[in-house]
Amino acid sequence: MEINQHSLLPTSPRPIAIIGAGGIVMEAHLPAYSLAGWQVMGIFDLDQSKAEAAVSKFPIVSKTFSDLGDLIKIAFKQQAVFDLAVPADQISRILQQLPNGSAVLIQKPMGETLAEAAEIHEICQRKKLIAAVNFQLKFAPYMLAAKDMVQKDLLGDVYDLELKVCVNTPWNLWGFLKGKPRMEVLYHSVHYLDLIRSFLGNPITVHASLSRHPKMQDLADTRSSIILNYDEFTQARILTNHGHEFGVKNQESYFKIEGTKGAIKITIGLSLDYPKGQAPKMEYCLLEGNEGWKEIPLSGGWFPHAFIGTMAALQIKLENPGAHLLNSTADAFQTMKLVEKVYQASQSGGTSFEKIS
Repeated sequence: MEINQHSLLPTSPRPIAIIGAGGIVMEAHLPAYSLAGWQVMGIFDLDQSKAEAAVSKFPIVSKTFSDLGDLIKIAFKQQAVFDLAVPADQISRILQQLPNGSAVLIQKPMGETLAEAAEIHEICQRKKLIAAVNFQLKFAPYMLAAKDMVQKDLLGDVYDLELKVCVNTPWNLWGFLKGKPRMEVLYHSVHYLDLIRSFLGNPITVHASLSRHPKMQDLADTRSSIILNYDEFTQARILTNHGHEFGVKNQESYFKIEGTKGAIKITIGLSLDYPKGQAPKMEYCLLEGNEGWKEIPLSGGWFPHAFIGTMAALQIKLENPGAHLLNSTADAFQTMKLVEKVYQASQSGGTSFEKIS
């Protein structure tokens, strides 16, 4: 069975200018661009040592810049694509500094609130930026394969999507999350919400319950139970627990799709035993033929391969303005609206047991 696992690549890729040299750049952006053979004309970080480390480790990075303004000016002259990898609350400030008409890939999430997302969207429209957001999970090889199987009608009518994560996430790796009023959904499950939207679109109703962890009292939500209803037959569910500290044996991280003709189950290995991770796995079962579950050999995982897809999609849009940009700011804004609805649904609470007569 021929199933696509690869993003389309630009024919004449532009150079890339990276703003921010944190962990995600070192662990995902630069490894992805190295695999794709793309050149990074320069990188800037407030911590110059981080930018220098990127140059030392990755030959594709030409040089560091000690001044953001210099990087922006030179990159724009070279028609480079800006890769904005900074904390969400810094996005708007930097977008304002980019020349009108610039191409930019924006780190997720698209702001920390719906108001910030709206501001980012407005800036991109006003400055006529060719902009995309780095919601990359839907570009992972196994997600591209799943989408290809759905589009080929191998699963029939899709009526059930399920994402379950039961892991021990070391939140201490991201110190900036401490004290944030919103956490798990905004910085993690936003990927799952965006992924579900790429398959089913926006839901009709949203139900949610978000919880904190007694051993992580400096963090907001670390567990999420989310239900997205579409019609009388179609539902998507997200269930996350990032505090499973009882060993790797019973950790879970999967995405399951069920349709009238078949099903898919994907093990998202990145989240298991994080940050070490485990290999991903993709299985499918088609009712026709009654052959049971079969495995599809995978060509990569979420990190770093999905990060090729987000940048490639933007660069293809630059080559062909008529191309559909799957991770456009307009689409990302819809995902951020869904994030807001999840938090609102959780805050509204469920039916009180005491009020049941």
